[in-house]
Amino acid sequence: MEWNIPEYVDRIIDKLEANGFSAYIVGGSVRDILIGKKPSDFDITTDALPDEIEEVFKEYKTLEVGKQFGTIVVVQEEGIVEITTFRADGEYKDGRRPEEVYFSKNITDDLSRRDFTINSMAYNKKTGIIDYFQGKEDLKKRQIKTVGDPKERFSEDYLRIMRALRFASQLEFSIEDSTFEACKLYSEYISNISIERIREEFFKILLCKTPSNGIRLMKDTGILPIVLPEMVDTVGFNQHNPHHDKDVFEHIMCVLDNTKPILELRLAALFHDIGKPHTLTIDEKGIGHFYNHDKLGAKIAEKILKRLKAPSELVETVRLLIYKHMTQHANLGEKGLKRLISNLGEERIFILLELNKADRTCSNKDADITDLIEREEKIKKIIENKEAYEKKHLTINGHDVIKLGYKEGKRVGEILNYLLEKVLENPELNKKEKLIEIIEKKFK
Repeated sequence: MEWNIPEYVDRIIDKLEANGFSAYIVGGSVRDILIGKKPSDFDITTDALPDEIEEVFKEYKTLEVGKQFGTIVVVQEEGIVEITTFRADGEYKDGRRPEEVYFSKNITDDLSRRDFTINSMAYNKKTGIIDYFQGKEDLKKRQIKTVGDPKERFSEDYLRIMRALRFASQLEFSIEDSTFEACKLYSEYISNISIERIREEFFKILLCKTPSNGIRLMKDTGILPIVLPEMVDTVGFNQHNPHHDKDVFEHIMCVLDNTKPILELRLAALFHDIGKPHTLTIDEKGIGHFYNHDKLGAKIAEKILKRLKAPSELVETVRLLIYKHMTQHANLGEKGLKRLISNLGEERIFILLELNKADRTCSNKDADITDLIEREEKIKKIIENKEAYEKKHLTINGHDVIKLGYKEGKRVGEILNYLLEKVLENPELNKKEKLIEIIEKKFK
């Protein structure tokens, strides 16, 4: 097979070797090349010590991002590369990090400390592939397997359990039996890991091609009740509704898989019906209803994302998408659509429509999204035609109103709100002279 390693990466290996050191690309880049995927970045491992790496690359810009752990970043115009000295870990006592890190001259030490066999391979042109732990074989088997004893690997760093689920989801691999059993056995210790590290793995799972695979693995390994306990009640929850042919959890999984890999959209899809188990009422005909589940779901999602320490803008976007997701059933005219655009903004409105279409599609086999496609076209026209849907789009502003003799303050706001209502009803009125005429008739 061809190893199309970029020249700027080869240059680093060649330079280290020219100075008497050994060097290899390692980890994810080797794995990705073997499965025919272009690596997003390249890491290099070497027997050169950090000071020696800096000396070799003294003519380059370097960054000491983790020198104490053996990592020096070399910056080149084509890209940056992390170079790390062969390492061996000391004892792990907290299930998160080793007490000490030792530098080594033996690549076996370095590869044996890595998490999974498919991430424990190294390569250079002189030696070829170094694969002490049968990573190539596990790639062929399409399985995630720890390097050595899975119980030992996971007890060293419990986040590796989430990483196992994430790699299985990203690569669409299975998890080898003993590794899977160890995931279940140690899942409760995920709570020992910082929420930021958990969040990053969780978000990566959500952005996989088929994110439901990762969420199902979280459920089957016992991680779901720890990371997302609010989701547990959706599992197997019967909707008692003829318009839904799936329980709440299965419906959510379907919606999740039918959305584009946009983080705020995937999060909204995952949490959009999380309020349903708490809002079920059954009428005299035995039909289930979930009044205000959108409002409750928005509150629950906000609580979850704040717990995960997600960025505030992301929290607000997801909350708003869930809060508004039931507007898909409203018979909105042009005025109503403009209000919706105003509430969400031009970017979020189309994300909401994507959520609406997936939600509807996953309700039952006869679901029809024609009206949502028509709504999308109407919204596009409103935006393309630059029709007013916010006060800032009016051809008159607060300063203009004050010049007409009105005092600055509440009265000016009332006038602009009134004008917006008129323009929402009739876009033709959004001309300065017409708006002044309306003001003079209504407010003088």
